[in-house]
Amino acid sequence: MIPPDPKRFINRELSWLSFNQRVLELARDPTTPLLERVKFLAIASRNLDEFFQVRVADLQDRRAEDPDWSSPDGRSAEEQLEAIRESVERMIHAAYALYKGELLPALAEEGIEILTWRDLDGEERARVEALFDAEIRPTLIPLAVDSAHPFPYVSALSLSVGAIVGRPGAAEERFARIKVPSFAPRLFEISKHRMLPIEEIILAALPSFFPEDEIRELGCFRVTRDADLELRERNDTDLASEIEVGLRRLRRQSDAVRIEVSQETGSKIRQMLIGILELGQEDVYDASGPLDLGALWDVSQIDRADLKYEKRVARSFRSGSASDATPIFDALVERDYLVHHPYESFESSLEELLRAAAEDLKVRVIMCTIYRTGGPESGIVRALEHAAASGKQVVVLVELKARFDEAANLQRARSLERAGAHVVYGVMGLKTHSKIALVVRAESSGIRRYCHVGTGNYNPVTARIYEDIGLLTSDPDITRDVAEVFHRLTSGSGLRDYDRLLVAPEHLRGGIIEKIQNQSRPGGRIVVKANSLADPPIIEALYAASQAGCEIDLIIRGICCLRPGVHGLSERIRVHSILGRYLEHSRIFRFGSPTDDAEYWLGSADLMPRNLDLRVETVVPIRDATLQGRIDRILSSYLQEDIRRWALSPDGSWKLSGGRQDVQDLLSD
Repeated sequence: MIPPDPKRFINRELSWLSFNQRVLELARDPTTPLLERVKFLAIASRNLDEFFQVRVADLQDRRAEDPDWSSPDGRSAEEQLEAIRESVERMIHAAYALYKGELLPALAEEGIEILTWRDLDGEERARVEALFDAEIRPTLIPLAVDSAHPFPYVSALSLSVGAIVGRPGAAEERFARIKVPSFAPRLFEISKHRMLPIEEIILAALPSFFPEDEIRELGCFRVTRDADLELRERNDTDLASEIEVGLRRLRRQSDAVRIEVSQETGSKIRQMLIGILELGQEDVYDASGPLDLGALWDVSQIDRADLKYEKRVARSFRSGSASDATPIFDALVERDYLVHHPYESFESSLEELLRAAAEDLKVRVIMCTIYRTGGPESGIVRALEHAAASGKQVVVLVELKARFDEAANLQRARSLERAGAHVVYGVMGLKTHSKIALVVRAESSGIRRYCHVGTGNYNPVTARIYEDIGLLTSDPDITRDVAEVFHRLTSGSGLRDYDRLLVAPEHLRGGIIEKIQNQSRPGGRIVVKANSLADPPIIEALYAASQAGCEIDLIIRGICCLRPGVHGLSERIRVHSILGRYLEHSRIFRFGSPTDDAEYWLGSADLMPRNLDLRVETVVPIRDATLQGRIDRILSSYLQEDIRRWALSPDGSWKLSGGRQDVQDLLSD
């Protein structure tokens, strides 16, 4: 066990908050189109919601259960929570300053208004009240809290209006809450592109809900709860049933981790919420504008192409090649292909493979993992259902523990089962994060396998906005290994040996460290592109490689716990971060120089303990020289001097480079 050392590691949670600050900077950038700025502000807000639901909840548990625990950078849970509070308060202040000081005026200039009740004249108020009475009021239920009525359960991330009310002249008072139903519009449109936060209307109408009382305090609040499903994974447990139970438990009993309150919320309401939800004053966050800036996502979807990024059309992954019109199975016999999303289309690559497999009479077996599907319209799900219904052997591993997609994945799993597919619900104790698909086809020369190994979810929606990369191949060595991974997932049997793949949790960390060590010398070269780097053993291996003379570039979108540029430790390590219109999501590894027999790998795994120890991850080698050259060009694009990117400093701060070129524009050309 590596002892905690703050000089060697950046705190994981603070590194994530730095990432979210970079997202917020995209919203602050005046060169970003206006509705895209609104979108990035909404994303930063929703990111914070998830951070509290998962990471802060975990730290609060650790603080209660093990006061002596510390993170790799040497901080206790309490110290991390204090630092998080300070960072989040700065972020919230910046977010609302941006919202009120820049975005609202800019939107208004474009005819898009988010108003307050005070902005309305008498005629508009009357019209809004009439609409409210007709459409919203019948769905609202005021719930009082007194000796006969216990405090109502406050569901996670729901918006509530609260009030302290009492009879005129009487000392006795009670609390009442009105929950804003999830189906109610968060921003109530009073005319085209003129909106009013719904809580403004409810607050104005409060006296009508309590005609015999006076309103002594009022305010709005929002509660964040622990979102992790703590499943009891026993050998005799039906995982699908456990997920259903867990989802019901989330709706009823999750622990609160944060309270957000509007600026007009009175002190009695605040103290009541703190007491009932068993939180501290430090868990209350004040908003200087409407709660939940994530609701601005709806504003960002307004149909104004002039206020958004220019639309791009993804090209076919075989565009310009002689095999562009060749059936996909024939094309994959001839050569391997890399597919780079969203620049190349998801529909013409993986979806085409599975559609062709579903229709092809020679195909005997289709196997696929599903982590996040994108909904019932997913072409992948439709192809798998069609293949199963037509009598093919279809095996689908549906990961029911994909956080925040548990219910959707359960629904997809049931639909696939009804179509006749064999559905496997993950591996006990592990989350299946691999992105792999396998097709088995009977051909004149015998049985041949075809596969896809990718870095991103099999989701047609996110494939248009996430940057990902995948390999399509019929290479017998790789397809045999992919089949072994599926057998590992479906059989419940033990470890497997793989000739080509690196698979977590068995071999991936060790394989990565071995390849780092092979470059630990003068003239060594490593380039890694990943979402996150937080695994202490891998970080230590990178430090050792740097000290031995290896030059290392890390392109890390989010969390990075490694300190680059530290004298005697990491002088030869540089860490870059790219953020833009697409979410950088691919994981690519190059060990060695392109002129010196470099190894090239891609796959589903980030370099984090959870990925390496608690997930089934698959990383595949790229052996074709042409495809290796393409990966070189992709990585070189990210590292060009004139690319606009963030650079990580030894102290953990990030600085924007002076480059003007957008790498995503470059890769789109």
